[in-house]
Amino acid sequence: MKIKVRHIFSLLCLAFLMFSLSIYVYPLKKLKAQEFNKVSAVEGRLVWQKYNCQCCHQLYGLGGYLGPDLTNEYSKFQGNEDILKALFKGGMKQMPAFNLSKTEENFLIEFLKQTDASGNANPRNYSIHKNGMIEQNERK
Repeated sequence: MKIKVRHIFSLLCLAFLMFSLSIYVYPLKKLKAQEFNKVSAVEGRLVWQKYNCQCCHQLYGLGGYLGPDLTNEYSKFQGNEDILKALFKGGMKQMPAFNLSKTEENFLIEFLKQTDASGNANPRNYSIHKNGMIEQNERK
């Protein structure tokens, strides 16, 4: 029985599509169940950019190294928004005090809440396999 090239090509395309789908669907199963306002989160990203927070802080391990990674900062304070607002206003060590309006504070908190719900930034929770794949370790 002779296998035609187009059958092999079709099989490889199907395998690629199934693999791609599994990669993009798997993280959706692990999203944290937190409610946030998407419009406010988008506005919060603009506040993040307006004050150049990425120059000192990281999200998902990317950004500046002067301040801490803020990917999971919302969970770190158990969702206590008053602590976050105090940090915005008062600053800390090298972080200057920002004169954010109440609206900007709320937008930035929604952005941090959305970022927190989308993943985990701790690189120790991931392992790199010999074939180059990166996989999140299961928490115990």
